[in-house]
Amino acid sequence: MATTELVNPFRQGLREDRATRPVQLVIFGASGDLTTRKLLPALYNLVQAELVPENFCVVGFARNEMTDDEYRATLRASVAKSGEVRVRDEHVVDDLAARTRYLSGTFDDAGAFARLRAVLDENDAKYGTDGNRIFYVSTPASLFGIIVEQLHNAGLTGGDGKASEKVRIIVEKPFGRDLASAKALNDEMLRYLGEDQIYRIDHYLGKETVQNILVLRFANGIFEPIWDRNYVDSVQITVAESLGIEGRGAFYEETGVVRDILQNHGMQLISLVGMEPPNSFDARDFRDEKVRVIEAIRPIDVKEAVRGQYGPGFVNGQPVAGYREEPNVSPASMVPTFAALRLFVDNWRWAGVPFYIRSGKRMPKRVTEIAIQFKAAPHLPFRKAQIEQAEGNVLALRIQPDEGVTLKLEAKVPGPSMRIRSVAMDFSYGATFGAEDASPYERLILDCMKGDQTLFDRADGVEAAWALVDPLLQAWDNDKSIAFPNYAAGSWGPKAAEELIQRDGRAWRLP
Repeated sequence: MATTELVNPFRQGLREDRATRPVQLVIFGASGDLTTRKLLPALYNLVQAELVPENFCVVGFARNEMTDDEYRATLRASVAKSGEVRVRDEHVVDDLAARTRYLSGTFDDAGAFARLRAVLDENDAKYGTDGNRIFYVSTPASLFGIIVEQLHNAGLTGGDGKASEKVRIIVEKPFGRDLASAKALNDEMLRYLGEDQIYRIDHYLGKETVQNILVLRFANGIFEPIWDRNYVDSVQITVAESLGIEGRGAFYEETGVVRDILQNHGMQLISLVGMEPPNSFDARDFRDEKVRVIEAIRPIDVKEAVRGQYGPGFVNGQPVAGYREEPNVSPASMVPTFAALRLFVDNWRWAGVPFYIRSGKRMPKRVTEIAIQFKAAPHLPFRKAQIEQAEGNVLALRIQPDEGVTLKLEAKVPGPSMRIRSVAMDFSYGATFGAEDASPYERLILDCMKGDQTLFDRADGVEAAWALVDPLLQAWDNDKSIAFPNYAAGSWGPKAAEELIQRDGRAWRLP
C-alpha cells in the first residue's frame, strides 16, 4: 500500500533565501574553540542546505602550524562531533573540505598577510569569487585592530569606491572591555573600513526566538496597544546557566558576568522588548530604534544593582566547586558570576515601569526568559471567590531551551463554587513547526553574505551599552567591601537579589 508523506501545514510554502554573490570566507582564529564548535558546523549546515553561493570557498588562518589536509581533518572532526549538524552527508563534507585551505601565521606578520592575499587571488581565479571576501575575526578583541591594519596594509580592505563593497568583516564579542576601549576599537576599525563593512556579531540576535519578539509585537494587533506603561506592571529578564566557567578561568577573570552577558545579550533583549516600531525592517531603521532604547535607560544607581559569586554547591544533584576553586581563578577573586539590575527606560512608553534583569552561572537550570507582567484587573467582582495560585496575566517568552511563548490567564476551576486559578496558553516552536532551529551563526553568516546588517550591532549601539554599564563596573571595582562567595551553586543567586525586587513588592519568577 502506498504511503503518503505527512507535511507540516505550518511549514508549507516556506523557503529559505540563499546568498547568491560569490564569496570567500576567511576565518581568523581558525583553530580556536569557537570555530571548531560553532563556525565550521554552521558552514556545513549552510552548504548542506544549499544556502551558500555555488562559487564559495573557505580559508582558515591561525597561529598553529597545519597543512591544508590537516585542517580539513579538523573540519571533518568538527562536523562529526557537532550536535548542531542536522543532516550528515559525507559528500557535502567532502565538497566543503575540498574548498577549504589553511594558512599559519601570527597576526602581526605582514608576510603572512601577503601569503593570504596570494591565496585569495588564487581562489578568485579558481572559484570565480571576483574579489568578494568576508573576514570572520574569531579572536580576542585585542587583536581586532591589528588584524584590520594588516588587512589594510596588504590591500585587502577594499580601499574606496566599489572595491570596498566587496569586503566585509565580522567581529566577535566582547567588543572592548569598557567604554574607552570600545571607542578606541571603533576608531581603529573605522580608520580602514566603512561602517557598512563592519558586522559586529552578537549571536543572540541570530536566535529564532529572539527575532520572534519582533514578530509577536509588531505582527499581532492585540499586543502593541497594551505594550506600555498603562498595562505593563514590570518586565523580568532571566539569563541563567547551570554550567560554571568550563575551564575558561583566565577569560572569566578578565570579563565577569556583566561584560560577558548583560552589556551585550542583556541589552539586546531589553532593546527588543522596549523599542518603538521601526518604519521598516531594514538595518538603519531597526538599529536606530534599538539604540534609542539603550540611550533612554536611566543611569544605573549602584543601590539598584546586586553582584554575586558562586561558592560550592549542588547542581542537578551533583557536587560542584565554587568559582574561586576553578582552574586559573584567583583564590581571592572579586569577579562577579551573578548580577541583577533594576532599570528604567525614561521615555513616554515605559516611564515608571521597572525592568528587572538577572544573569548568573551555576544556577539551578539553563534558561533564558523574558516575562511581561501585566497590571492586575482594577476591580474583581468575585467578592466571595477563592483565588488560588493566581499570578495575574504574564506573557513569558522562552528564548532557550524549550523555545516558545506562554500566556498566563485567570480561569474558573470547575465546580459549584467560584474558585479562580492561573492557567497557561502555551505555544512551542518545536511542536508547531516540527523542525530543528538553525544555529544563530548560520543565520548571521548568511545575512553577512547577503550584505544585510540588520541583526548586527552598529558603533553607536555598542558605545551606548558600554556608557550605561561602565559607571557600575567602576563603582564595583572600587568597592571591595562585599564578601565573596555569597551564593551557593545550584541556587538562584544571593539573598540581596531577592531583596532588590522584594522592595518593590514583587518577586522573581521561577522559569
